[in-house]
Amino acid sequence: MTRLHTITAVSLLGAALLAGCGESYGERALTGGVLGAGVGAATGNDVGTSAAIGAGAGILTK
Repeated sequence: MTRLHTITAVSLLGAALLAGCGESYGERALTGGVLGAGVGAATGNDVGTSAAIGAGAGILTK
């Protein structure tokens, strides 16, 4: 992985962590799923799996 890829991945991860805020479990699941899908698409990973992980993380956080 090149330095540019590393910087891009860290920046996307930081933006996703900071932007995924919601007031209820449903909002956090929805925003987590959308952010997971976006990060998955941007990094070339499976969008469905990334969305599921993001939604799961959104539901589990308080």
